[in-house]
Amino acid sequence: MKLPVVSSHKRENYAKVYMIMIAILGWAAVVYAIFHLEPTDDITILLLLTAFLVITEYYPIPLLRGSTSITFPFIFVMYELFGVSYPIMIYAVIAIVINILHQRPLRIVLFNPAQLAASVFLSEYILSHTNVVQVLSSSSDFLSGLSTYILFLALFFIINNFIVDIVLLIRPQPYTFYLFKMKTLIELGNVGVSLLYGAMMFYLGGRKVDEFSLFFFFSPLVAISLLYSVISTLKNEKKRLNALFAITTGVNKKIHSAEWIDTFKNTFSQIVDVQALMLWVKENDVWKILYYDGRVTPKDELTGEALARFDGKKQPIVYQDRVKKLGPIDEFFKKDMKAFVYSPMVVEDETIGMLVVAKSRARSFEEDEIHSIATLSNQLAVAVKTRMLIEEKEKRIILEERNRIARGIHDGVAQTLAGAVMKLETAERKFDRYPDETRKLIRESMDKLRLSLREVRESIYELRPYPTERVSLSVAIGKRIDMVKSEYDIKFSFDIRGQEVPLSPMVEKELFDIFQESLQNTIKHAQATKIEVLLSYQKEHIILKIKDNGVGFSLFQAMVKAQNNPHFGILNMNDAAEKINATLQIDTKEEHGTDITLTVPKMGLEGGNLS
Repeated sequence: MKLPVVSSHKRENYAKVYMIMIAILGWAAVVYAIFHLEPTDDITILLLLTAFLVITEYYPIPLLRGSTSITFPFIFVMYELFGVSYPIMIYAVIAIVINILHQRPLRIVLFNPAQLAASVFLSEYILSHTNVVQVLSSSSDFLSGLSTYILFLALFFIINNFIVDIVLLIRPQPYTFYLFKMKTLIELGNVGVSLLYGAMMFYLGGRKVDEFSLFFFFSPLVAISLLYSVISTLKNEKKRLNALFAITTGVNKKIHSAEWIDTFKNTFSQIVDVQALMLWVKENDVWKILYYDGRVTPKDELTGEALARFDGKKQPIVYQDRVKKLGPIDEFFKKDMKAFVYSPMVVEDETIGMLVVAKSRARSFEEDEIHSIATLSNQLAVAVKTRMLIEEKEKRIILEERNRIARGIHDGVAQTLAGAVMKLETAERKFDRYPDETRKLIRESMDKLRLSLREVRESIYELRPYPTERVSLSVAIGKRIDMVKSEYDIKFSFDIRGQEVPLSPMVEKELFDIFQESLQNTIKHAQATKIEVLLSYQKEHIILKIKDNGVGFSLFQAMVKAQNNPHFGILNMNDAAEKINATLQIDTKEEHGTDITLTVPKMGLEGGNLS
């Protein structure tokens, strides 16, 4: 038989009903305790225990991956000295004040003190209405006191955790066995520390205490609670800062590719735990979803009234309770999402995106979480804007490359083909009367057609995916050399020295561009018969060297020519070298060949750091 599936909305309502029931029972116990208070003369001890209880409850001790308030020793001493009514009332008042200071939802503010009060009340009731206490009282004072302490502690631990576990099981948020195990281990750590203090307390002084002995005995516990709470806060802040650094660094490293979204997704949970997340960007005045995760109902884009509410935001907006006030795009989230943070991504006073996160509990976003979200959205704004600029630059580069290829075809292949056609037409007219001259014209035309075929192949090669995107730099250089050898009567030597290391895509691209530009210039102008290529991986540098035995050239005249034609030649090679912080050296002299050496500093170029 298949059990019916209960919707998350119904489970949330069941959890609310259960929490209300516990709140009623707990506060009924508080009212009962108030009416059964008895006057006491030990006001100093009572105030001292109350102060200790406040400190340890407000500054919990971190254990494992959570924290716990070690308050039971104070509760037990208060119970022993003043009866059960005082600890129930004081514990409930302290808990409600602390929950209000932490700005928790009303149901949590009422439930937490109530379940603590109910746990103390039920534990004492069971303890006092069983024969165990009478049996234990017949033994020695030490064993009697310690046994009572242990039994009270066990009952309080079991009842308190049972009440909380029921809530965690009913509510729609998943409560896995791993979470149950971690919570139980944390509470067992609490029990261990409380048991240790109880044993020392009965061993040293039994049940006879005064304000001085209480102060010196419990001061270490309170000091440890304060110290570890401060340390935990600093560790959490450091962890959050490290996570922010990791996510911004990871996004910036991979901003050139689509993988930056995966980096954002994998790291965001370390900054703040949310149940729903949406990342919007504004492109050409249209808001679109860039990424979403969790309990969302995404649509294509924002339109109409939603667009008007969403656009133009500059500061983070927090909606702590969906029931009381709706956010700009609540319809994009499941109904069980209650608290929202809208954090705009602003660059130079322009809103280019919006990071929207949600939780299933109302008033669950704390100030440090909101600040972290705002900081992250500011970093994402820079990354997204950079990505937009890169995409615009890529489009512009593609357009410029197309224009360059078009000019190359027009000035090269087209002109050569036109000349070959004219010579063939002339040869056709002279075929009968001048056969020798006709054969000469045909041979010249064939040479021009072969040259055009080479240039067409060069253009096709340039239109293919970039070589270093498919294979390593050395393989790409080797394939390019093989291609040139098949087209031209030039001898090549290619030498690779040192241990080849992977470089970032940008560095490999610029190195290959410089090599290809040098090779093209040599083929077109140098009239070389031999070209030597060296790729050397040294300890601190990478050297790429292209040497030919051609006619050489005047470097000064080449620079003047490059000023008039900046798309090609030496200036283009020099710009490419500057992009990767490399040094370009050209040694040439007319009739003595050319030696081009590119030296790239190795530090920071490995492993894709400049991708």
